[in-house]
Order: sequence, then structure tokens, then C-alpha cells
Amino acid sequence: MSISLKVLFPKQSLIRHFVTNNWKGDAGKYEKIFAPGKVSKERTVPERIPKPQYYYGNMPPGSTLGTPEIKNTDQIKAMRLSGQLAAKILQECGSLAIVGKSTDEIDAYAHELIIKSNAYPSPLRYAGFPKSICTSINNVACHGIPDDRQLIDGDIINIDVTVYLNGYHGDCSETFLVGNVDEKGRYLVEATRSCLDMCISLCGPGVSFNKIGQFIQQYCEEKKLESIVAFIGHGIGSYFHGPPEIYHYHNTIGGKMRPGMTFTIEPILTLGESDVALLEDGWTAISLDGARSAQFEHTILITDTGAEILTKVHT
Repeated sequence: MSISLKVLFPKQSLIRHFVTNNWKGDAGKYEKIFAPGKVSKERTVPERIPKPQYYYGNMPPGSTLGTPEIKNTDQIKAMRLSGQLAAKILQECGSLAIVGKSTDEIDAYAHELIIKSNAYPSPLRYAGFPKSICTSINNVACHGIPDDRQLIDGDIINIDVTVYLNGYHGDCSETFLVGNVDEKGRYLVEATRSCLDMCISLCGPGVSFNKIGQFIQQYCEEKKLESIVAFIGHGIGSYFHGPPEIYHYHNTIGGKMRPGMTFTIEPILTLGESDVALLEDGWTAISLDGARSAQFEHTILITDTGAEILTKVHT
């Protein structure tokens, strides 16, 4: 689950843009999201489940500024467990990305699996988020709230799963194809998947954080895509969001990777322009030009020799 970097456009600007824009960035066949659907009531979490502090009272998102934490052996073991659980839940949810299934049903399924695993669904109540996962369809860039909208043939949907297990968060997401997705949509999804894989391959001790954003910008230029720059990757551990900040565009911000650091990389690439706005729910970020976007995310650990993907399913 990414964190917002920039102030987004107000709803009034969004409405004006919908009236005048000709959607020229993405001429594919898909249904655009203009408004949130009906959101069901909050799902319960049993008392036996350990909960993060923000469950008990409204708190702002965690700060991503400061010095990244270097985790010890015990912390890394805990991060591996939370990451593996998040990855498994995500793959289970992906099996429900089918025509006729509502995103609320996917959320209910994820919530049940997480609770059965004696874990907590990290997004729930984080800065007021009302659901257990994020589901972002077509022109929704990220932070879509699961609701009663049923998936239809040709949708692409990003499912973002974060779990809190034994005091540590594991965070990952993937964009899934629903039914028969058009050529542009398939191209976007595969290009974004490859982008994340290549970003991870760059990581290792002594590597500058800004190499990630520099690569993404070059990659987007080659693939004729844009990176949605308003959202960034982040440090993660006993906290949901913390330093370092991982920018998904060209930058010269300092800082180098060191063994023991854990953080997410989560580029959002679009067929259109990078500007986004929030719907009235205060969370759902949609593209101003109506173009589709795709996102993939992993939590990684910097090791002595490179990077380990903590949210990769081990078969």
C-alpha cells in the first residue's frame, strides 16, 4: 500500500477534466470508474488477534522521513513470515478476480483468510481506511475501496494486500486480468510487472535509492508509458510506512541501501498522463485523463549480496 507524496487535484478539477478530456492516452475497451460504489460495514477483528496501535484510535499515516531502520536477525525472520503470508493471501485473492465477483466479496475473503492466520489486515483503520485490502480497477491508480461493483469482462484490477503478523507488516500487490482484456491492457500489465522485476534486480548494498526512479523513468520512455509519481514506496517493519522513501521517477535524492533495510517498491504505470485526483471517499485515486494504470509491489530486504523478495510465494 503506497503512501501519497503530493497534493492531489480537488474534486472540482476532476469534474471539469472529465467534461473536456477526450481520453486520448488510452483508446482501449474498458469501463471507467467515476464514483465509489456502496461500501459495506467494517468487518470485525476478534480480540485474540494482535492489533497495531492505529486500530485503537485515529492516527495519521506513519512518517517516511528520517534514517531507515537496519533490522536484526530476529526482525528479519519476522518480516519473512509476514511477507510470505501477504504473498499467499494475495495469490488466493487473485483467484477471485473473475467476472461477476464484487470487490467487497474479495475483501471479505481476504479478511477471513488473514484472521484465520492469526494476523491483522493492515489497511483496516489505517488513517481511517475502511476495508481490509485495496482493490483498484482500470483507471483507479491505487487505494480503491472494495465495494459492491462486480468485475466485468475486460477489467484489470490491482489487489493490494498487507498483513500484520507477530508485530510486523508484509506488503505486496499485483494487477490481475479479468476475462478478455484488450491488447493495450495486457501490454500495460506485463510492462508494469517487468518494471518491478527490473527495479528489484538493481537493488543491493551501496546502491543509491534514486537508481530505482531513474530506471523507471527511462523504462517508461522506452515503453511509451508514464509513471504516476504521486505515490511512493516506503520502509516497512513494525510500522506500516517509514523511511526510506522510494520515488518512482527520476530524482537525485541521496541515500544508499544497506544490508538489513526493508522497503517496498511499487511503481504505478499508466497508458496516459500521470495526474490523478481523489474521489469523494478521500482514498480512491483515479487518473485525470481516464487512462488505465497497473501496479505491482513487493517488500524487499537488502542483503550482503543483493536483495531478497520477502513477498514472493515459495513453491
